[in-house]
Amino acid sequence: MREKKEFIEGLKDGLPICLGYLSVSFAYGMRAVLAGLPLWVAGLISLSNLTSAGQFAGTNLILAGGTCLEIAVTTLVINLRYFLMSLSLSQKVEEKMPLRKRLAVSFGVTDEIFAVSMQHPGPLSAAYMAGMILLPVAGWTGGTLIGGMATNLLPERLSGALGIALYGMFIAVIVPPARKSRPVLFTVVFAGLCSIGIRYLPWIKELSGGWGIIIITILVSGIAAVLFPVKAEREEE
Repeated sequence: MREKKEFIEGLKDGLPICLGYLSVSFAYGMRAVLAGLPLWVAGLISLSNLTSAGQFAGTNLILAGGTCLEIAVTTLVINLRYFLMSLSLSQKVEEKMPLRKRLAVSFGVTDEIFAVSMQHPGPLSAAYMAGMILLPVAGWTGGTLIGGMATNLLPERLSGALGIALYGMFIAVIVPPARKSRPVLFTVVFAGLCSIGIRYLPWIKELSGGWGIIIITILVSGIAAVLFPVKAEREEE
């Protein structure tokens, strides 16, 4: 009875995340299928990855013919934050949770699931986390499949227009915090300039897209960390 109650509570907390994932994964499904990926492959990628930025970057490299090493390193660098999130969550789950369940929970760690989980009062049970993760996974995978199928139903002109929805989403994500934070603004602008440089400068434009992403991510994040360190807040005794 307790596990059932916690599972239902997790479902309720995961429903808003699921609805938010539908729109983004819809755009991913459309873009992947329009670029030439079979629908079932796009759906399998979403089901097995559950990561937005890393998934988009990895899919682009697959379509561009990138090497396995290039794809692996790119997705690793982009998704490094999940290591820290999982480490933090490991301190909040129930101590009696066995390793196999901890591994299952780690599969579903995303930015949104992590944020909601950390705000949940008390230790996190396996039943609660299963309910929380289930709907977002279904929403991400289902949205991908619906978006891919929509490419065959919508007019070609409309499908092509919706293909830029991903870029609009990224702009909507970065503009508000960039207007409020100088470090974020610097990081966004500097990353954009580095991308232009790698694309057009004669001595480095031969780099493939994957290695370009890796270099830009490490370079920009490293410089931003040095210029704008986060000061630890110390409680006054």
